[in-house]
Amino acid sequence: MRAAALVLLAVSGAMAAFGTIAPGNEAPPLQTLLIETLSIRPGEALVPPPASYIREERFQRGDTVGGFLARLGIAEPHAGRLARLRALRQLRPGIHVSALVSADGAPVRLSYLAERDAVVEIVPEGDGYRAVEQRAAFETRQVMKSSVIRSSLFAAADAVYIPDSVAIQLADVFGGDIDFHRDLRKDDRFAVVYEMHSLAGRPVRAGRLLAAEFVNQGRTHRAVRFGSGYYAPDGKNLRKAFLRSPLELSRVSSGFGMRLHPLFRTWRAHKGIDYAAATGTRVRSVGDGVIEFAGMRAGYGNVVVVRHHGQYSTLYAHLSRIASGVRRGARVAQNDTIGFVGQTGWATGPHLHYEFRVAGEARNPTSIAMPAAAPVAPRDLAAFLDHAEPLAARLDLVAGSNLALLD
Repeated sequence: MRAAALVLLAVSGAMAAFGTIAPGNEAPPLQTLLIETLSIRPGEALVPPPASYIREERFQRGDTVGGFLARLGIAEPHAGRLARLRALRQLRPGIHVSALVSADGAPVRLSYLAERDAVVEIVPEGDGYRAVEQRAAFETRQVMKSSVIRSSLFAAADAVYIPDSVAIQLADVFGGDIDFHRDLRKDDRFAVVYEMHSLAGRPVRAGRLLAAEFVNQGRTHRAVRFGSGYYAPDGKNLRKAFLRSPLELSRVSSGFGMRLHPLFRTWRAHKGIDYAAATGTRVRSVGDGVIEFAGMRAGYGNVVVVRHHGQYSTLYAHLSRIASGVRRGARVAQNDTIGFVGQTGWATGPHLHYEFRVAGEARNPTSIAMPAAAPVAPRDLAAFLDHAEPLAARLDLVAGSNLALLD
């Protein structure tokens, strides 16, 4: 009993020690949860419907104007009166229309971007509607992206949503150093800085390529736009006196040298390059010059011959047609359209036969050294370097990564 009493005393002492609040400390006040009932009138509990709302739709192939207006939430008879407007009858597939519509289906304002960068706005006027055109106020931002070649330039651009127009500019800029028909390799990579024009926050189209880097077979090429041309970071002009190819993008179907003629089945010297391309593909002059011949010639079909500076001349054959204004004595600039791919003359399919001649002798355009155009003028070099520095920094930021950045 005595032992049990001692244990009980010890336990009681321990409980007293843990249950005692030290002097100077107060017990926390008790908290009570109060629930208050608020009286809400039934009418005040509902959010009033909006007086109007904005709806955007894309005009699609097969749409009628009436059905499209109904999809925008415009009710009759407003839709019927709107459908008679010439501005809406000219809608084409792909055009986005933004509509501000009242709660009862009456149009307050319709707007869309039309051709020639005009914004068409349709507003009520009396019992009808009127259309007003004004020039679009675009917002321009710089976009930076990079990609890696897996199969083709366009596939690599599509993989990171680079517009085709930017890919074409990229091929043009480096076309004097890289043959995009023959020189591309898997794991080549590129980075671009280009303009993107937006209207009311919606991207509309890409603008100019401002700077680019292309790593082809381990060799790095860089370009910066300055004025109307493209230059290397040191001011060297990337524009060559002659483009490597008269087509923007295609494939070589027959190279320069001896070959088995596809029609006569005999071995003959092939004095040019054949590029396979769809009928109607644009053919461009590879350099500045004067038209020496434009017309039909046996075997060649529709053919254009351009005489360039010095002893250089080029020939473009089997054209489906010759471009308007291309005639003997007319001047053409590098990249001007001179005709379109076809299969006139001795041709088994649509393609361009292209010859590059020096002093009348055919030379291989894929291997001959092309002279460069003039570099940045010494008086403009300081301004060019100041302009190129931030663009080169953007390329450094995005090159070698799969980033897509907006500035």
